[in-house]
Amino acid sequence: MINSTVTSKVDTEAPSQALANNSVQMVAAAILGMVVLMGVGFAPMDVAHNAAHDTRHSFAFPCH
Repeated sequence: MINSTVTSKVDTEAPSQALANNSVQMVAAAILGMVVLMGVGFAPMDVAHNAAHDTRHSFAFPCH
């Protein structure tokens, strides 16, 4: 007969460390978003450029 015990992982992460991890993820997502927006904005395709151009204007981002 096999005896097994079920254990659960308890989150022992400190609140300040969890907040730091969330901050890093939010900053990384913002940087990725800006890279995508700027990359599409400088793309040679007119449709992609116009979409990014309109998005930049909607955020009051000066582009010209």
